Amino acid sequence: MNYPSSHRIIARDISWLAFNERVLQEALDPTNPLIERLRFLGIYSSNMDEFFRVRYASMKRLTQYTSKNQRRLGDMAPEEVLAEISAKVLDMQARAQEVNDQLMDELSEKQIEFINENQLTSRQKDFVRRFFIEKVSPSVFTLILEDESKIPELRDKSIYLAIRMFRRENPEEPDYALIEVPADLVGRFVVLPRYGKQYVMHLEDLIRYNLEYILFIFNIQKIEAHTVKITRDAELDLDDDVSKGFLEKMSKSVKNRRIGEPVRFVYDKDISPDILKFLVKRMSMDNYDSLIAGGRYHNKKDYIKFPNIGDKELEFAPMPPLAHPDLDMDRSILQAISKRDILLFLPYHSFSYFIRVLREAAIDPQVRSISATLYRLADQSRVVSALVNAAKNGKEVTVLVELQARFDEEANIKWSEKLQTEGVQVIFGVSGLKVHSKMVLITREEEGKLRRYASLGTGNFNESTAKLYTDYHLLTKHRGITKDVERVFDFLQHNYRVHRYRHLLVSPHYTRKGFLRLIDAEIEQAKRGHYASIKIKLNSLSDVKLIEKLYEASSYGVKIQLIVRGICSLIPGVPGMSENIEAISILDRFLEHSRLFIFENNGAPKYFLGSADWMPRNLDYRVEVTTPVYDKNIKKQLREHFDILWKDNVKSRYHNEAMDNQYRVLKGPKIRSQYALYQYVKKQLKKGS
Repeated sequence: MNYPSSHRIIARDISWLAFNERVLQEALDPTNPLIERLRFLGIYSSNMDEFFRVRYASMKRLTQYTSKNQRRLGDMAPEEVLAEISAKVLDMQARAQEVNDQLMDELSEKQIEFINENQLTSRQKDFVRRFFIEKVSPSVFTLILEDESKIPELRDKSIYLAIRMFRRENPEEPDYALIEVPADLVGRFVVLPRYGKQYVMHLEDLIRYNLEYILFIFNIQKIEAHTVKITRDAELDLDDDVSKGFLEKMSKSVKNRRIGEPVRFVYDKDISPDILKFLVKRMSMDNYDSLIAGGRYHNKKDYIKFPNIGDKELEFAPMPPLAHPDLDMDRSILQAISKRDILLFLPYHSFSYFIRVLREAAIDPQVRSISATLYRLADQSRVVSALVNAAKNGKEVTVLVELQARFDEEANIKWSEKLQTEGVQVIFGVSGLKVHSKMVLITREEEGKLRRYASLGTGNFNESTAKLYTDYHLLTKHRGITKDVERVFDFLQHNYRVHRYRHLLVSPHYTRKGFLRLIDAEIEQAKRGHYASIKIKLNSLSDVKLIEKLYEASSYGVKIQLIVRGICSLIPGVPGMSENIEAISILDRFLEHSRLFIFENNGAPKYFLGSADWMPRNLDYRVEVTTPVYDKNIKKQLREHFDILWKDNVKSRYHNEAMDNQYRVLKGPKIRSQYALYQYVKKQLKKGS
């Protein structure tokens, strides 16, 4: 019996909202320290901003510009998805505010108190006035709004104070103004001198207290100030002028993004109706735009950087990166790789090992060339420094910088220019395709022959995210794998050369086909009566063709275990469709970012690591690389990693059609997988010592 086709696929955007609800759950989870819970609320808010800038905006365009027979998203039309999103978001907004209020109460119990401009003592008023004059005033600019004029373009990462004021000479007619809150320059949270409790103010409240100082020339009788926030479409519009280079087009497009169409307007629910109507009209918001009544404060994403101004137990206890048992700080890493493959497991291992590989290659007289793909980089990138150093030492250095890495375009343009200035050959990949693969190839002359060393990873070469994201980087000298990596770099430089790969699965040409073959092989084993299983760990699963193939595998008895952190459009556990599929999500202090694939293969399991999620964009519209793992010891580690994650009964939730994010209940002792993995890696270190 086939399950009804109308209930086979969950719309990607609806599933994403369920994921962000799990983030909100972490903000409520009392097993997390209080400041960390506040930061989870910040992550939730940041995620929601990006959702509106990217996905909601895309859905809006889809409803406006495509024909109805082209507009199906899984089992739903875009209008249906948009309506469900809007209803869901309003509910989530209300719950996020409830979470915020609860956290404020708990902070107060810990002697940390937020106060506003109306609650200041005389001593605090003096401090706030001095702080404003010395630190804030130089960054505050007021925009007076004339009744006839259109509002200048507002930045979508900022919050604004919408001012409504009445002058003594004309008390019946209000004047309107906007002040951008300069949180990026000053900091969102102002810590006041301790007075019994530790008091904190939002920067906008500090500005509210000083409004009469800012607007003194207007002879004000009465003044009101409420926060508003706009979110804009983040789509980049690249023009087709062939006379312009790609770098020039990207620079122009990033500037144009700042004036993208508005898709969401959040405002203080207590704002005066007349100024709200004034703002909405002047911004030309249409029926598709989302108007959301919020609380007094917006941009809760700033909580991500909220300082711990209380006790140590208000934050996670440190989990410092561990040494790798096969690598010593004072010995050659390339020499270690020449003996065996090395698996770096971040953030449990230190990312400094990867930096050391590049630094060693930069000064090694036998190294001839280094090639790398860069997608997202740290603000102060030691990766870039090592590559520049290599070029200065006479190595041939080729770097692909992905200029279309969303929201990192401006930074990557800067890095491209720096690398070019320092003598590095910078390439920009394939027209119409993002390069999302994580590769480094080092070519070294050994005994008169060229030998290749490669790093293939699941995450970016980024020192900052390496402390927070779980990722794998496979360091290998395997001739077949490194030869395939060389072919990928050749494709990136000469797009007309489409290679065949003997080992790697490379998007957009071969990844989908490769995974379909691997699933088909498990189906064949199940048909023959052999045990067949598939274990997959991903960030997102939304590709319909691969989901349908997993359903088919389930129908033949293939046992499938899925760990999917974010979007999961597949519905597990449905009789007649997916009864042999289990799917969970794990959220904890680290972001589960690694991608791992294990196919049973009749007792000789095949293992793969890669940069691609199972989404159409990763399979068909990006350059992604998935590498096999051949080393027996690393295979064993990967299986044990997966098994530990699968046993998590503290931070794991079920994926299901209801998307209700039920915590998983398993018999036995409590296992919090990230902490268990930390102990596992520590134990491996002791074995290797």
